[in-house]
Parts: sequence; structure tokens; C-alpha cells
Amino acid sequence: MAIRIQRVPSENLGGGVAARLIAILLALLVAAVIFSLNGADLGALGAHVLKSTFGSRFGLMDIGLIMTPLILTGLAVMIAMKVGAWNIGAEGQFCAGAFAATAVALFVPGPTVVIVPLMFVAGALGGMVWILIPTLARAYADVSELITTLLLNFVGVLLIYYVATGPWLDPSGMSFAATKRLPYDIPSFWGDVHWGLPIAVLLTVLVAAVLNYTRWGYEVRIAGSNPSAARYAAIPFRRHLIVVMLLSGAIAGLAGMFEAVGTAHRLQGGISNNFGYIGIMVAVLARGSAIGVLAGALLMAVILKSGIALQTQGVNISTVLALTGLILFFTAIGDELSHYRIVRSKPA
Repeated sequence: MAIRIQRVPSENLGGGVAARLIAILLALLVAAVIFSLNGADLGALGAHVLKSTFGSRFGLMDIGLIMTPLILTGLAVMIAMKVGAWNIGAEGQFCAGAFAATAVALFVPGPTVVIVPLMFVAGALGGMVWILIPTLARAYADVSELITTLLLNFVGVLLIYYVATGPWLDPSGMSFAATKRLPYDIPSFWGDVHWGLPIAVLLTVLVAAVLNYTRWGYEVRIAGSNPSAARYAAIPFRRHLIVVMLLSGAIAGLAGMFEAVGTAHRLQGGISNNFGYIGIMVAVLARGSAIGVLAGALLMAVILKSGIALQTQGVNISTVLALTGLILFFTAIGDELSHYRIVRSKPA
């Protein structure tokens, strides 16, 4: 009986989930070893993290607030992956959405019932505008969206810093690198947790249903998995690419809108908090599943909240970012290994 290793084209669900769980455990193990070598008390740190994250109403509310932008940025990256594209620019689209929504809040007067939906639309349009050039460049000139979307991130972040420290700076002088408090809010339903969270969850479920149970979703999945086969089957690949990329930018823009209007209540430098980049991590953990985005966002929200708790114990925030990088690193390895099977065969 001969034993050999065979590569298969796709991983099964169980193998993919197991690979991600092992990746998370390995990343936590490496982090624990590093903390131990630096003389940290792992028991005390772990107890503090658990108490701060899950042992109080305030900790759970923080997780809900962090989950909202992570769900949306993760969903934005995931839906672009469905059509075979990598939207690395969710960070910039997040900033563009926050910028557009803030502009409406500051300069368009009107009742809350009118302005809040208008900010919602402005946030989505801001993200769409920000991804428009990379989308058209990819669709009509085959320019890699990896580069164009990534470079626009820096423009978006610097745009926020410019307006928040310059023309839109709080005239009262009470805030540094931030606008005045916005006159409109996203209503809250549990403490500080606003309605952006259930809207993000509902949007995720809606995207999952469209991708899995409609003809359009089927064509998008075919176009993303095999563009040549899509063209042979008369599926309009370029049109689907443009629509999906613009939808991806709109979703990331909504994340910025909810963060500025619902959580920070103002536009400020660094408002994105790397949510756009962490959204890539959420999408990778989701394995191309819209519903999986919810689980990935919850995991990353817990990690970020734990990082906040660790900072109170003297741990640098860079350590938390390094931990997320380790999870992504081990996940990539696990994804590749999950495509291999041990096969027993009789000799010829």
C-alpha cells in the first residue's frame, strides 16, 4: 500500500474551519511565548482581558461598536473577492465615506429624519467615488486594482487629516485634529451601541442571499472563479466587475459614515483605526462567505478590545497589530495545507 500526498483544487468546509482555528491558536501561542519571555504574568493578563472584554456591560458594548465597521469593511473586501478582485482600498473608501457624511452633517441643514438618510447615501457615494478610478482602470486597461486601491488609502487618510486640522477644525478649540461635534446622531439601541450594528448584520445577510440565491449572484461567482468560462457563457464579466467593485466601495464608505456619525460623533484624524486593513483579515477568515464575515468580525473585535485591555497593563498597541498579522500568516499557511490530502493507493 503506497502513501502519497495529493493536492485537490478546493478545500472542504471542515478543513477550512479547522485550518483557521489552528491558525488562531498558533498565533495566540506565539504571543504567549513572547509575553512569557518578557516576564509577563500570563494568568493575570488573561484574567484582566476576560474581565475587561466579557465581564462587563461596557466591554460588550465596545465589542459591538468595533464590530460595526469590521463587518462592513470585511464584507466590502469579501464581495470584491467574489468577482476575482482584491479591494485593498477599504481604508481609503472608509475615509471617503466618513468625509462625505460629515460634509452633509456640517453644511446641509434640515431635520434629523431627512439628514441621517442623506448622510447614509453620502457615505455610500463617497466610497463609490473613491473606488471608481481603480475600477475603471481594471475593467478597461487591466491595471491591477491591488496597487491603485492601496495607494488611494494614503490619499484618503491625509484628506481627513487636512480637513480636520484645517478648514473643518472645531472653532471652539476644544478638539485637536477634529471637527466640532456633529449635530446629528445615529440612534442607539443599547448603551452606546447604535443602529449601525444591526444594519451591518442585515446588509451582510442580504448580500449572502443575493450571492447564493439569485442569477446575478451565480454569474458573479462564475465570473470570479473563471473569467474565460464566463465570457464563453456570454456572462458580461466587465459589467459584473464594475458593479461589484462599486458596491464594495459603497459598503466600505458606509463603515466610515457609521464610525463618524454614530461612534466618534465627529470627523477626526485617524478615525479609520486601520479598520479597512483589518477588514482584509476578516474577509480572509470568512473563506469567501458573507455569513462568515460576521464570525470573522466578532473574532477581530474581541482581539482589538483585548488589545485595549492589554494597553492598560503596559502592552504596546503594536503587539496587538502583530498578533493579527500572525493570525493572517498562519491562516495563509493553513489554507494552503488544507488543499492537500494523504492518499493511500495500491501499487500498479
